[in-house]
Amino acid sequence: MINIAAREARANFGELMDTAQREPISIEKHGRSVAVLMSAVEYENMKLELLKAKSKVGCEQLDRGEYRKLS
Repeated sequence: MINIAAREARANFGELMDTAQREPISIEKHGRSVAVLMSAVEYENMKLELLKAKSKVGCEQLDRGEYRKLS
């Protein structure tokens, strides 16, 4: 992951969007990470993997008879 200062990110945002298609970019302010710029495809894949993991846990809980009624 590339690390870049917020000031530099602001000045080169167009270029950063192109770079983010290849790898995530950590944007730092005062030496600490405050945001990550990544491709939309990578972000959607990350959300899908999280949903799959949550679904797996839920299915395992149902298999064990653990569930709650939704109101």
